[in-house]
Parts: sequence; C-alpha cells; structure tokens
Amino acid sequence: MGTKEAAVRGPGVTPIRRTSSLTPLLLMGMLTTGLPQSSIPTSVPRGFWTLSENLTAVEGSTVTLRCGARAPGSVVQWAKDGLLLGPDPRIPGFPRYSLEGDPDKGEFHLLIEACDLSDDAEYECQVSRSELGPQLVSPKVILSILVPPKVLHLTPEAGSTVTWVAGQEYVVTCVSGDAKPAPDITFIQTNSGLLLLQGGQTVLDASYTVSDGSKEKLFVTEAEVRVTPQSLDNGQLLVCEGSSPALDTPIKVSFTMNILFPPGPPVINWPGLDEGHVQAGQNLQLPCMARGGNPPATLQWLKNGNPVSIAWGTEHAQAVARSVLVMTVQPEDHGARLSCLSYNSVSTGTQEQTVILQVTFPPSAITILGSASQLENKNVTLCCLTKSSRPRVLLRWWLGGRQLLPTDETVMDGLHGGHISMSNLTLLVRREDNGLPLTCEAFSEAFSKDTFKKTLTLNVKYPAQKLWIEGPQEGQYIRTGTRVRLVCLAIGGNPEPSLIWLKDSRSVSQPRQPQEPQRVQLGSLEKSGSTFSRELVLVIGPSDNQAKFSCKAGQLSASTQLVVQFPPTNLTILANSSALRPGDALNLTCVSISSNPPVNLSWDKEGERLEDVAAPPQSAPFKGSAASRSVFLRVSSRDHGHRVTCRAHSEALRETVSSFYRINVLYNSEFLGEQVLAVTVVEQGQVLLPVSVSANPAPEAFNWTFRGYRLSPAGGPRHRILSGGALQLWNVTRADAGLYQLHCQNSEGTAETFLKLDVHYAPTIRALQDPTEVNVGGSVDIVCTVDANPILPEMFSWERLGEDEEDLSLDDMERISKGSTGRLRIHQAKLSQAGAYQCIVDNGVAPAARGLVRLVVRFAPQVDHPTPLTKVAAAGDSTSSATLHCRARGVPNIDFTWAKNGVPLDLQDPRYTEHKYHQGVVHSSLLTIVNVSAAQDYALFTCTATNALGSDHTNIQLVSISRPDPPMGLKVVSTTPHSVGLEWKPGFDGGLPQRFQIRYEALEIPGFLYVDVLPPQATTFTLTGLKPSTRYRIWLLASNALGDSGLAERGIQVSVTTPGLGEAPEDTDHQLPTEGPPGPLRLPLLPVLLAAGLVLLSSAACVGGLLWRRRRLKHLAEEISEKTDAGSEEDRIRNEYEESQWTGDQDTRSSLVSTAEVEPHYHSMRGFQPQLPPTLEEVRYSQAFTGIEYEDMAFPGHLYDEVEKAYGPPGVWGPLYDEVQMDPYDFRWPEVKYEDPRGIYDQVAEDLDAVEPNSLPFELRGHLV
Repeated sequence: MGTKEAAVRGPGVTPIRRTSSLTPLLLMGMLTTGLPQSSIPTSVPRGFWTLSENLTAVEGSTVTLRCGARAPGSVVQWAKDGLLLGPDPRIPGFPRYSLEGDPDKGEFHLLIEACDLSDDAEYECQVSRSELGPQLVSPKVILSILVPPKVLHLTPEAGSTVTWVAGQEYVVTCVSGDAKPAPDITFIQTNSGLLLLQGGQTVLDASYTVSDGSKEKLFVTEAEVRVTPQSLDNGQLLVCEGSSPALDTPIKVSFTMNILFPPGPPVINWPGLDEGHVQAGQNLQLPCMARGGNPPATLQWLKNGNPVSIAWGTEHAQAVARSVLVMTVQPEDHGARLSCLSYNSVSTGTQEQTVILQVTFPPSAITILGSASQLENKNVTLCCLTKSSRPRVLLRWWLGGRQLLPTDETVMDGLHGGHISMSNLTLLVRREDNGLPLTCEAFSEAFSKDTFKKTLTLNVKYPAQKLWIEGPQEGQYIRTGTRVRLVCLAIGGNPEPSLIWLKDSRSVSQPRQPQEPQRVQLGSLEKSGSTFSRELVLVIGPSDNQAKFSCKAGQLSASTQLVVQFPPTNLTILANSSALRPGDALNLTCVSISSNPPVNLSWDKEGERLEDVAAPPQSAPFKGSAASRSVFLRVSSRDHGHRVTCRAHSEALRETVSSFYRINVLYNSEFLGEQVLAVTVVEQGQVLLPVSVSANPAPEAFNWTFRGYRLSPAGGPRHRILSGGALQLWNVTRADAGLYQLHCQNSEGTAETFLKLDVHYAPTIRALQDPTEVNVGGSVDIVCTVDANPILPEMFSWERLGEDEEDLSLDDMERISKGSTGRLRIHQAKLSQAGAYQCIVDNGVAPAARGLVRLVVRFAPQVDHPTPLTKVAAAGDSTSSATLHCRARGVPNIDFTWAKNGVPLDLQDPRYTEHKYHQGVVHSSLLTIVNVSAAQDYALFTCTATNALGSDHTNIQLVSISRPDPPMGLKVVSTTPHSVGLEWKPGFDGGLPQRFQIRYEALEIPGFLYVDVLPPQATTFTLTGLKPSTRYRIWLLASNALGDSGLAERGIQVSVTTPGLGEAPEDTDHQLPTEGPPGPLRLPLLPVLLAAGLVLLSSAACVGGLLWRRRRLKHLAEEISEKTDAGSEEDRIRNEYEESQWTGDQDTRSSLVSTAEVEPHYHSMRGFQPQLPPTLEEVRYSQAFTGIEYEDMAFPGHLYDEVEKAYGPPGVWGPLYDEVQMDPYDFRWPEVKYEDPRGIYDQVAEDLDAVEPNSLPFELRGHLV
C-alpha cells in the first residue's frame, strides 16, 4: 500500500483545521544559528539612528539586539521586561549578556549568547539625560525563543514489537515533550488501510490535545489514533513523527506490529492419480500443507477420528506449515478416514481435509483341513480354506504334477470388506502315492505377480516285513559293570517302525534325572534304505541277571537273555543297641543281600581281626546268593568312634566289598593328657586358657569359676567363653592371676580341672628414699623396692647421672639384689659421689622402671679463702656504702656470723644489713655497710660459717680507695718474629677502674717504648711491631685515677727473645691472646721526660686547690662510684661469684667489693643482682617472692631443697662446688635491672680521660686514717 499521513496541529482540544501562526516565520528563512534581524525600519524614533525589530530565535542560538543612538555624554543601557541591565558592557548578573559596538560611534548593541526560554521577553534601549541631550527610550523589541521538542513518547513503547490480533481495534497515543510552539504530530504506516492524520484534514477516529508544558510558555501535544490491523500489516512499522519550526528535521519514534491471524485451510497432496487407492504393505507418505497464519499453523493428523502423533515443520519465510503422515498400509486400514487439521492460537475453529482409503490385499494364509495320512487303498477327504482377500481368489488342487478336480467350491464374506474362498477334495490313496506333495493353490488377476499355495505330503501307511536282535550269545557270563550293546533291526514299513525295547515285559527308558548314572542308553531310530534299527546300550548291573530283553515293531517281536556275575549288592551291619556306655555288650551282624557267585564274610576292628559266628541264611534278590555272620564286643570309652569293619570277598570276581559300623559310647567328660595346667600372659595383653577334653555327647556347658565367683557364660567386658570351652581374657591385669576352675558337664555327668594363670607385669618402683643422706666418710644404702612379676635376680641396675663421664663410675660401689629389693651400697662416701642416681629395673616386661634418687653428702662448712686477706675499698666520707661478700659450701644449711676486729657485729645497728641466700650447697652472706666512716669501718671483718658438722671463717679488710696493686702472673703465651703474646692476672684495683700499660725495651737499643692495653680491662695482649731475633724486656703497669702500681714487683716484668724469620713461631700457651692495636705506640725518650715533668708540676698545684677539692668531694665520689659499678671485662669473664651475689640496697651510692680465687681478684658490687634458678619446688611459688625481701633466702620446702638443684640436673656436679650456672632460668630479683658490663666498661674507659689524677679530694686519695 502507499504511504499515508495524518497531522495534528493547533492548540485546541477538539480537532480543528487551521494554519500555524509560525508558518510566515519559516517562509522568511530565519532560525539558522539565530534568526537574522529584520531590516531597519524606514522611520527611526528621534535620537536613534538604528534599532532592531521584533526577533525570533531558536533555543541555544546567539542574538544581537541593535541600538544606535546619538547621545554624546549620556549613559546607555538596556531594560528587560522593565528591569534595567546597567551600562556596564559586561552586564553583571547576566553572564550570557554583553554590550558590543563602538560607544564613540553610538553603537550599544545587546548580545545574548546561548539563548534559552528565560530570554523570551520585551527589551528597550534607554539613553539617560545629559547636558548635550534629552532622555531617550526606544520602542519595545519582542524577542521570541523557539524551543524544539526533545522526545516523543509513544504508547505502545517505541522500539518494541507489539502483538495484535487481526481485526481487533487498538488505540495508539503519541505525546511530545515540552516545546514552543506546540509541535505537529504525524502517524505514518505502510501497506495499510489505517486512517491517518495528515495535511490538516479531519480524519475520523483521530484526535489531538495541546496542553501547557512543565514550564511557562511551553506546550505539549498529545495525538491519539485507533488502529484495526489486518494480516498484511504483520511486521510493518507504525511511526509517530513530530515536527516544529524549531527543528531542521522532524523527530520520529516507531514500533513494529506483530499481527496474529489464523492460517489457511490444509491441503493433502495424494501421490498418484487414484486418490485413496492403496495396496496392503505399501509404505504410504501423505503430505499435508497449510499456508499463512501468525503464528504458523499447527497440523494434526487424525485416523478414523483418533489423533496420530506426527511432527510438523514450519517455513517462516514463506509462512507455510508442512506435515507428512508416514504409515504402512494394512488390510484393516480399508475404509479408514485420514484427516489433516490446521489451526493456531487465534483460530476460531479447525480446518480439515479428509481422504478415505481403498485397500487391495491378498489372503494372508491358506489352510488345508483334514489328515493327509491314510492306510493304503482308503479315501482321503480334505478342505482348502483361504483368509479374507480383496478382491476374491480362485482355488485349484495338485498331486505331484497332476491337477485334481475338487468336489465343490464356496465363496463367503470376509474381514475388512474382503472375501473367503473354500474348496473340498476326496482322493483314493495307493502305496505308490506315499510321499507325493498335495497342493492347494490360490490365484487372481489382481495378484498376478504373486502365487499363494499350501502343500501337504501324502502319507500312505503299510506294515514292516522282518525283525531280529544282534548282541552277546545267550549263556555267556557277563561281569557287572560291563558295557553291552543290543541292536534291534527291521525291514520296510510305513510309517517307520518304532522298534520298542522291553525288559521283562516292561518298556526300557533312560533315567529321568541327569545326575543318575547312565546305565541305560536308548538310541534313536535310524534308517538305512528300507532297513530300520534302534540300539540299546547297557552297563550291566545285578538286576540284569537272567533278565529277558525284547524288541517289538508292530505285531513283530524278538528277544534275548543275559547271565550276570556281581559282588554283594548291599553289605549291611545290624547292631543290637544304638546307645552304649562303658562296659555294655555289642552284638553286630553283617548281611550280604545278594551276589553271584556267593562271597566269604570276615570282621576286624581298627585293623584287628575279630572272631565271628555264622548267622541263618536269607533269600537273595536278582537270582543271586545271600550270606551273614555275627561278632560280639564289650565296649569302653576308648572304643568311642572306632570302626568295626565287615568285608565280603568273592574269589571268582577277585573283589572285596566292605562296610563299617562306628561305635558310639556315651561317657562323662575326660580331660586329656595334653590339657594345659598353667598359662603365662603379659599384663594388658590377651590370653587363652585352652581346654582339651573328651566326652560323648559333647559337653553341654563349660562353667568357669575364679576365686569362688562364676564367670558369665555370655561373656563380659574382658572375657569370653569360646564354643570349645576355652576361656579368652583380654586387658589382663595382675589381679586376674590365680587358679581358674573349669566344670565340664554333659548328660553323662560332670568333670572338673584347675588352670593356673600367671600374669607378668612391668616393674613399678614402690619405695625409693629421696634424698638419701650420708656424712662424708660414712656408709649408706640406696634402697630401691619394686613390685614386679617375674622377680629376676639380675633385674636391678644402677646409673649415675651427670655430664662428666669420669665421675659417673660405680666401680667403688656395691650392688646388692634380693627378691624385690635392690641396693646400691656406698662405703666411705666422698663429696664427688654426691648427685643423682637412677635405679633401673627390667624384668623383661616393657617398660623398664626408672627411679631418680639424690645422694646428699653432708660436710662441714668450707669458706672460700681466696687470699690470706681479702680487701674491699670504699670512700670513708660517711656517704658511701660497702658490701662484704662471704661465701661457703656445706650441707646441711649454713648459718653466718660477723665480727669486726674480733668483736661480734651488732646487726641491729641500722648501718649494717645482712642478706643471705642458698644455691645448692653454696651459701652466701652479704654484709652491707652504709655511711662508711674511715674512723669506724676501716677494720678487719671476720665471717664465720657454721652448720651441724662444724664451722669455718675468713677475714675481709675494709680499706680506703688507693692506687691499684701490681698485676700478677705476667707470662709470654706466644712469640713470632714480629710479635709477642702476653697474659696476666689483674691485682686489686684500689676501688677504682684500672687500666694497663706495657713498657718494653730492646736490650741492644737504649730507651723505652709504651703501649696502652685496649680495651682497658683486657688481660691478654699481643705486642706487635717487634724485630726478629731480638731480646726484649717487658714490664706491665696498672693504673687508676689515683696513680699506678709501680715497677717494683718482680712478677710484673718478663724477658723474651723473638725468633728469627726462618724459625717456627712459638706458642707457649695454646690460648689466643686478645689482639691489641696494629702497632705499638712508640714514644721518643724526650717527650716522655717532658710528660713526667708536667706531672710533677701538676702535683705541686694540688695544695692550692685543697678547698676547691673539698667542695667537689661528694659530687666526684658519686661520679667515681658510677664508673666503678660494672667492674672490668676481666671481672665478667673470671668472676665465679657473679651469679650468686645479691644486694638489697638499691640506693647505695658506693659499694665496692673485691674477692679472689687463687690470687687476689677484685670487682665492683654496686647494684649487683644475683640470678637464681628455680628449684623443682620453687617454680610454682615464684610469684610469691615478687617484691618481698627475705633475711634468709632459703626457699620453702624440704630442709635440703636447695640441694636438689645442685644434685638433680646432669652436669651440676662437674666440679661439685663450682658456681651453679643460672642464666637459662633468667630468675631475677624484682625491680633490679641488669646492665651489660661491656657497655659500662667502655663508658668508663672513655670517661677516665677527663679525670685528672690530682683533681681528687684528699679524702679519696687512698691515705690511711
């Protein structure tokens, strides 16, 4: 169809016809980027030389309103709807407005950019009054802004596919967006008879509405049209087009119409010319097609009104639906009505085309009624009958190649519209007709290519001529088991003779059950020419003896007889009693039922021949001979189960037949000789208490009792009685050991026996005295008592725990074992024997028992005596503190007492504080003296250690700060051509940090060289820069802030000769000395002398500074005390007391303590903090000691708990009484911080350079009071 349009325009509500007011504007060619100004009018108001007329512009364009005025010196501005915009060319508040033109030329044009609806107004150009001219106001210029529609809203939704039904009416609406002026709307549709709004013509069923928009001056147009779609509209577009003067091209929206309409009628395309005519068996393919329709047609086949499930397909491009009915035609399909239906979802009904089938079919079968078998010279009557056929068929008879005439013929109505044909025949048969085919044939012109026949074979009956048997000769002896073949033969006869075999007038047949022995095999009838035969194969048995075998064929028969030799067919033993008990008499009779020839009988019992007697004879079957003999026995329980055998022997057959009788003796339970009486098991294992018992009948019950309690026959958590009576136990404990009583019961009585269960279990230590104590030199037994099974003489062994293998030997100890007790006997106990011992018990049952016991060797106190006199230095200024350390070893615990100059010390004096602690066998007492006074406290203090075994004491002298004592033990440990390794022991440091200096000289070269030892606290040093093969003399000096030790001591110098370059370096001691500086500090002699002079001059200046020194006394004492807090690096390395000392005074300003081992050795005690490892009992109480100080530091628990740590862990008794290492436990006293001594030493080494020796006050120079 052609394109049609419908237009809706105008502001009215009802359809109107008018011309848009905007049409002249379009004809004027305006509205490009902004409509051009109209031409300047011919008459301009006075004072203006140019002005714009009314303008129309499209939203977004740029507009210029012209104003040319002759107004020199006046202010010119524009007004918008009466609002003055101001003379500023930029027009503040209106960013899109500006004035353009040359004011000097009188050009004041208003430029509006990007116009919008707010610019739609009346504008005036105003000129203010001036001295040169009057006030001027231009005529109003109207600026109209056109706003194009942005969108069109289409219902149904634009861009969608709308489904409609053909012939039904639908409403379509199209609404524009805001616009100015109201837009025109046009509906466009192709190939349709739809009424359109177009060209301003009034069209029925079409309307429009114009209403106000969302803002002032804006309008919305709504158009509505009613549509009745047709099938041709399917797939077409319905377009809504909006146009406006503000648009260059119209805007369009559309949707696609999907029109539903019914399909056309179905068409069946019959293959061939004769519609409906088919033959049975034909494969019919019948296509059906329906055109049109949306959706495409659904096709359905019906047969006689019943649906046929046939698939169909559609071709959407051609709008065609196709379905093919495929069927194999059957005779019963004659007259069938085949219908093809077409419809879809919008069809008001179904459309149908029908075909009726006319089926041609032959007879499905031909049947001959009557028998074709008859005696010769007799008549045979037969009837030939066909199944239904269309059209009817004719019948004819044939015998061989000869056609026979029927007696009569008949035609009847058949199934499926067909006919049945019948023909009767009567025939006289002769012997020569036997075996000829007799055929009934059906034929018709409609089935000229097919022939239908039914054939029978004529059977003429007549008898056989001769019958006989072939087999063994009569009277021949045949042994039982022999295979014999009999053949029956006959000549001639129809039907073929059946040849029936008989045995003693009874028919012979094969066994019915396949599992029965094939003693008889009856062959089938065989034919060779006119001779017939049937074979009978026999496995000869006793029943065939003198039997008559016959063969019959009709009235004829033949027979033969066999003679069979066989052993006893049945050898039976008869007993006078079935229930026997020990002592009863047993009478047995052996009977041979039948044999040919007769047999001899004999008896034996388990291979032992028995005496027998003859029994009365009996009759025998199978025409054989019978025999019997008897035997007498007295039975006992040992005869139960024994066999008594009867043997029948045939001399002729050389064969023996045997039969036995098993003796059944009822007797009470009897335990056998192999019955086990004792069983051993390991604890927690499982065990079986076996039963070896004989009884008849078998025991009815096995009752087990243990310690008077009966075990449940049903079993329990840890036991089960097996079917044979054995008792099974699991998770056996030592409590299960003992005698188990077993009662076996049957109908003949009860018997009992005992079984002993021995439970082996691993040893457990029951008693072990820990600790075991002994005095030095005494004797003691460490006793270990165990619970174990079995108890073995060598199951006890002992070990000593420790790290030093040389001290772990038990050779000097006696080991004693008796029963469950083992002893380790120690004679003349020594301190080295103290420690941990382990008792190990292994009786072969895992695991072995292990018990730990500590041997404590008690001894009198042994106070450390490092030197004849230990010195402690402290400043006697009544502000410093000193701590005296007394340490002793001993067991049991030690008590300490102190004396000053032989007078017992009053510890109630607040200046004296004593703290004690114990660590293993090591006991310490720390005496702290505060406010040390030179007059009162520089004295000899005596520390006495006492326990129950004795006492010991040591002396400590408290002295003033002084110069250090000379170092000791200077020796050469290694030499090379260019170096010497030195080692020494520091002396008393005088209470201040000390450093060392080496002076040396080559004997061939005058002058001394000096080297400072770094780090200052080192006790080894390598002197480098020497010459080979040169003898040197070396001195060692110690110095502190008060001076040096001097060179008077002989032990501080040594002479050594360096080896030559070709000699091997000497290593007098395998220790590597600490490396010193790369080379010695070589000082020339003259600078050394100058330095000595300066020292003397500085000493002379000391007198003048006495008062100043006193004022610095306290401050400097504190400084020195801080520098001596940590001691030296040597102290850290060699002090064996470092981890066993503690001070309770955290506020002590100066506390200097020096002790020594073999040679004097001293170190600072300020802020020292012992770290004690917790004992086994102490660990759980460690939190209780936080923040609490104890006078006696022994921990709670046993009296000798402190010994446990010394004896318990391996390696503690390396040397027994050396200091115990405590670092692994990190047990620290509260609120005391441990400082790394190396850092403190480094700090002191650096600070000493700033302290001049002579700057010390007099009180701190070390002078005795």
